[in-house]
Amino acid sequence: MAEAIQQLILDTLDKQGTIKDTRTLVLPGQIDPAATHDAQIIILGALNSLSSREMITYTTQETLSHVLTQEGASIALNGSHEARVWAVLPLKGEGEPVPPKELEKRVGAETAKLGQANAFKKKWIAKDGPGLVKLVSEIVDQTQLDMREVDSTGTLKAGEKALAELRRRKLITQRKGQWFTVHKGPLFSTSIAKPETDLTVDMLTSGSWKTSTYKRYNFDAEGVPTGGGSLHPLMKVRDEIRSIFLEMGFAEMPTSSFVESGFWCFDSLYVPQQHPAREVQDTFYLSDPSTSLPPPEAYYKRVAKVHEHGGYGSTGYRAPWSDTESSKLLLRTHTTATSASMLYKLAAKCRGEEVDDDGLATHSGTTQTHKEDGEESDAFRPAKLFSIDRVFRNETMDATHLAEFHQVEGVVADRGLTLADLIGFMRVFFKKMGLENIRFKPAYNPYTEPSLEIFAFHPQLGKWVEVGNSGMFRPEMLEPMGFPKDVHVHGWGIGLERPTMIKYGISNIRTLVGHKVSIENVESSPAVAFHM
Repeated sequence: MAEAIQQLILDTLDKQGTIKDTRTLVLPGQIDPAATHDAQIIILGALNSLSSREMITYTTQETLSHVLTQEGASIALNGSHEARVWAVLPLKGEGEPVPPKELEKRVGAETAKLGQANAFKKKWIAKDGPGLVKLVSEIVDQTQLDMREVDSTGTLKAGEKALAELRRRKLITQRKGQWFTVHKGPLFSTSIAKPETDLTVDMLTSGSWKTSTYKRYNFDAEGVPTGGGSLHPLMKVRDEIRSIFLEMGFAEMPTSSFVESGFWCFDSLYVPQQHPAREVQDTFYLSDPSTSLPPPEAYYKRVAKVHEHGGYGSTGYRAPWSDTESSKLLLRTHTTATSASMLYKLAAKCRGEEVDDDGLATHSGTTQTHKEDGEESDAFRPAKLFSIDRVFRNETMDATHLAEFHQVEGVVADRGLTLADLIGFMRVFFKKMGLENIRFKPAYNPYTEPSLEIFAFHPQLGKWVEVGNSGMFRPEMLEPMGFPKDVHVHGWGIGLERPTMIKYGISNIRTLVGHKVSIENVESSPAVAFHM
C-alpha cells in the first residue's frame, strides 16, 4: 500500500510537474482523499519517505472542518428528535391525542423529552387534553438537513453562527485537517527503489557498490539517547546511612575480607566453639583452602584461656578448646569480625605496639608485654567506627531471607561508657533515619552484656518492627585484646535490606537482590532523604 501511493505520487508529478492539492489524488483501494481524513495521513507517510530521499518537496496546508458526533450521525439518518416526535402524533382533530407515556413507548424516553421541547418551540405540536397532537401537516427538518450538509462538506452555508449552535448542542465537533502541495525534488525519479543504507561484503565482492544509490546520512539527527548508569536502591540507602555515620564523626572500617577465620569471626568475640551458629547448617565453610594463617600468638592464647578456663572476672565456658575449629576458613556471618580486628588494632596501639598491614601486632624497640588486670595505659584514644558490607549465612531463602545480605554496624570505644550512653546514641542515630518512636528490649548475645533489641513503630504497617540489635561488648572480649578495664565499647547492627524494602515498598527480597530485579525500577527509584 505504501509503495503504491509513493509510485502514484511520482507518476502524477512526472505527468503534471506539480501536485497542487493531494486531495485530488485517487488512491488505490477506493479511498477518497478529499473526504477521508485518514487518507491524508497515509499520503503524509509516503511524502516523508520520498522527501527523505530528496525525490520530492512538499508544503502543508491546514484546514478546519466539522464532523458529526454519534448523536449527529443518528439525526442525519433518522431525523431530529422533534421531527420524530411530530411524525408519531395525529393531526389535530383527525385522531386521538397521544398521552406522554404512550409517546415514550413510541419514540423512546430521551427522544420524547428532547423532541417535545423543540417541537413546542417550533409550534409543530400542542397539548390537546391529556395528550399531544401535531398542529401542521408538513415540516422541514432543518436540523437533519444541516447534519447531512456537514457530513458531506464539513461545513454549513449558513455560516459560523449555525455551526456554533450545532457545536453547543454537541451534534458536531471541529477537526483540523491538512493537505499538501508537492513538487519535484533534486533527485526526482519515477523509480522507488530504496537506496542502500549499508555497505556489505557482498556489494564489495560483486562490485555492485559502484552503481548503487546510497541513503544520505543525517548528521544533524540527535540519535537515540544513551542510558546512563543508575544506583541500585540498596546503594542509595547505603549512601544515606553512610552519610549519617560520617556526619556523626565516625570513621569507616575496611570490610573487603569476605573470608574470615573461625577465630576472628567467633572466638575473638567470645562466641563459644559449641555455639549452634558455627554448625555447617548455619555457616558456609571453605574446602580449599580450609584453614587460616595463625593469629597473633599471645592474643590467641589469651582468648583460648578465657574460653576454656575463664579470666578477667569470668569463669569462661569450661569447654575443651579446639585449634582446628578456630582455624577454619568461612564466609563471614557478620561484619563484627572486622570490628573485632579493628578493636584489637586499637588496643595494640594503646599498648604502644605497632600494627602491620594484616592487623597483627608486632614488637618494635623495647619489649612489650600484655598488661594484666588492673594496669592502666595512657595511650588509649577514643574511637567511633562503622561498616556497611555483605555477610553470608546458610539460610533457607524466602520472601524475607537470602543466603547473603548487608549488615550495617557501628562501634564506639571510650572510657566510662554506660548502657544509658548506648540508648541515648541509638535514639539520635535512628532519629536521623526518620525513626523517632523507638523501644528497647533485653536480649542475649554471646559477645555483649547487657544486650538490647531495637524496635521502631512503623506507621504504614501500624505495628512495632525490629530494626536492630545492640549491646555493650563483654570484658571477656575486650580485656584479652589489651584494653584497660575502664574502657567500654558499645556496638549495634542493623540490616540494610529491611529499611530499603520498607522505603521503596518492596515485599519480596528476591525482587530487590538477584536475577529478578527490575532494571526499570532501579532507574526510577528516587534518591531522597531517609524516612521510613
